[in-house]
Amino acid sequence: MSDYRTLSAAEIADRTRKGEISAVEITGRALALASTVGSELNAFITLCEGKALKQAEAIDAMSPEQKSRLPLAGVPVALKDNISYTDYPMTCGSHILDGYIPPYDATVVTRLIASGAVIIGKTNMDEFAMGSSNENSYFGPVKNPVDPERAPGGSSGGSAAAVAAGIVPLAFGSETGGSVRQPAAFCGVLGLKPTYGALSRYGLTAFASSTDQISPFARTAEDLVLIYQATAGRDERDSTSVAFDHPNYTADLALSRSLTIGLPKEYRGEGLDPEVAAALDHTRKRLEELGHRCVDISLPLTDKAIPTYYVIASAEASANLARFDGVRYGLRESRDRSLEEMYSDTRASGFGPEVKRRIMLGTYALSAGYYDAYYIKAAQVRELMRREFEESFKHIDLILSPTAPTPAFRLGEKVSDPLAMYLSDVYTAPASLAGVPAISLPLARSTSGLPIGIQFIAKHFDERTLFRIAATLLNNK
Repeated sequence: MSDYRTLSAAEIADRTRKGEISAVEITGRALALASTVGSELNAFITLCEGKALKQAEAIDAMSPEQKSRLPLAGVPVALKDNISYTDYPMTCGSHILDGYIPPYDATVVTRLIASGAVIIGKTNMDEFAMGSSNENSYFGPVKNPVDPERAPGGSSGGSAAAVAAGIVPLAFGSETGGSVRQPAAFCGVLGLKPTYGALSRYGLTAFASSTDQISPFARTAEDLVLIYQATAGRDERDSTSVAFDHPNYTADLALSRSLTIGLPKEYRGEGLDPEVAAALDHTRKRLEELGHRCVDISLPLTDKAIPTYYVIASAEASANLARFDGVRYGLRESRDRSLEEMYSDTRASGFGPEVKRRIMLGTYALSAGYYDAYYIKAAQVRELMRREFEESFKHIDLILSPTAPTPAFRLGEKVSDPLAMYLSDVYTAPASLAGVPAISLPLARSTSGLPIGIQFIAKHFDERTLFRIAATLLNNK
């Protein structure tokens, strides 16, 4: 099957259901690519060959009627290594989880398998999802398939690279402040941050619980719809998940009316690469040619997004990562010393520099005398930002912006400058703080051939409009 890398998830599922291709054969191709191309890119931490082949064999053994009920029949999928999957290690890209194997599957994993998907491996990531370049991983940096000297983005760089390289048509990453949309932009694929609460977080290792979201990558709008529709919905094991009526997203991806689309002036600030700005202008022109109305709007609190995000996320990380102490699971140092010394030595050895930096920032923000000045103030600004989006969507259907201020930067370029790295999320963090859905689309290339991502943001639970604008623009190039 020479064309495997060009097949979409929809095509694989359709041909598997019809018996034209074997799930075992497809899985074998994906695993072979993961062990070769994936190894060259350092995209995977663990391959799940044994269970993957058993899943594929089970699908091939099904009757045509049984297969007809599997929307993702035989489709290889990769998981970011902070999503629980039994029988295989979950590292979160960190030394501190050495030897840890989750005792349960994440809800999205259960739903994927029930839909016929085959889990082929766990992907590399910035340690505990903290980073924008995938250079903070204990297992080394991931390389961008478009240019191996460049970063794939982070923290879900391994999943983005696996999809962009054609190893899998679909993958899950996680979003906290842009960790799927930014890698999608850097690698030239689609990345969706759903509405907060649309997908269960059960089985996702917590970083910043109020913004963490499991989020998918794909190469087509139709495939993105398939994985979202198969996994979204209320989960009793996650109190933040929301029950809502799902339309049939796959039934009609055509836009039935013209849209009003706002372009915030604040999203064209200092640091925006000229080629990214030109791609944004070109997208606006295309939208207007397609009959949509583009208007200039203002989101005045945009410049508060990065400081607000890093106070909230670091504070929540400080609390969430307290559980990694060498007592219950993973690495344990200094067994013969006092409990306090064991805690200290384990965390000093097990956590990398960026994780330590954010734990210290968060602990400071939560400490006596600073909690009100930092965390509470950031939470108040966040609420104002949420209201700002809410008010904007009374007058427009979508917001259009760059996904990232630049195309993919070179590996090592920003490692020594944390602030420059943090600013990679300047256009993605606002939607994360507000909890609204957003998508990055690969709509342009730089003169040197690097992908440029364009972002659309919608109101709460309006993923359907994001899918429709994605299909409209990507299927009418």
